[in-house]
Amino acid sequence: MESPAPEVAGPAAPRRRGRPARPVLSRGKITTAALAVIGRAGYDGLTMAALARELETAPSALYNHVKSKDEVLNWVQDDVNDTIDTTAFGRDPWDLALMRWAHSYRDAFARHSPLIPVIAVLPITGAPHSLAMYERVAGGLAAGGWPEDMVVDVIVAVESFVLGSAMDVAAPEWIFDVGDQRDLAPTFADAVAARPARGPAAADSAFSLGLNALVAGLRGTLAAVRATRG
Repeated sequence: MESPAPEVAGPAAPRRRGRPARPVLSRGKITTAALAVIGRAGYDGLTMAALARELETAPSALYNHVKSKDEVLNWVQDDVNDTIDTTAFGRDPWDLALMRWAHSYRDAFARHSPLIPVIAVLPITGAPHSLAMYERVAGGLAAGGWPEDMVVDVIVAVESFVLGSAMDVAAPEWIFDVGDQRDLAPTFADAVAARPARGPAAADSAFSLGLNALVAGLRGTLAAVRATRG
């Protein structure tokens, strides 16, 4: 019995030309990779070459999706700001909403403290989530009676405190240890020793104290402004 003749392979299917239907990279993937690089190597370690390696692509391919490192950081800022809770504005009194926002803001940036000196001073142009956040906060403050010309100052005052507090979360527990120079600051050394909380709990305690004082001051300021402006 004869063996069947071997099948002859037909011509190879022609290779598709042009770009794939979906890009390999996306804003979300690039942002996630950038956060990973910064988490390992810090801001200085974030270069377009390092980002391309993280994404397992060529730098030239990366530049097809993002113009520069500054644009990547703008995306990162917007991604972090999108996690901040602003739902209390328009629902709760302005002071309670502001406190909830501040807590969420601090928690979001405490998870990315190496980014604070960089992205906290980036323009918000091209950052839709950041713009939406500020719009909700501004609307809540305006509805609460804050004059239009003071709304941004209130936001900046709270942000300045929040970002410093976010960095405090990442501070080492021994940051206030005076070591063998107790004679230079004996009162301070005793105060450090008397502090009941340590580590993250100490940061939480200081944040709550400062935020309560800040908001109380803002309440008093608004009352004085209303009395003055009528």
